[in-house]
Amino acid sequence: MIPVEIQENSPRFQNFMVKDSNEERKVNLDLLDEAREEARIKVEALKRRVEYKYSSKLRPRQFQVADLVMQNAHSYQLENKLSPKWTGPFRVTKAPGNGAYRLETLEGGAIPRTWNATNLNFYFS
Repeated sequence: MIPVEIQENSPRFQNFMVKDSNEERKVNLDLLDEAREEARIKVEALKRRVEYKYSSKLRPRQFQVADLVMQNAHSYQLENKLSPKWTGPFRVTKAPGNGAYRLETLEGGAIPRTWNATNLNFYFS
């Protein structure tokens, strides 16, 4: 109870019994584990619904060797807000798996490190 209820002599204060309060607190503590488990299940269900909704709209990109792709421009490559957001074209030389790709320039120079498919886009000439 809050101090205002004690000072104003509210019905809650008048009907308050220490023994009943202690018993109810013990019952609530016993049910606490069940409430936590129920909350965990609800959170897990929500995560799965969000994942399903995201995955249903996701269109995976898969590139083949020798495909021409554009690479997402880094912030240091953007001079101003009208700069192109994609750089390239580049040629896919290797696809190690899990959405990773090795690239090279059209002249044959290798691009360092692998690139994820989320940072690449098809190049149409």
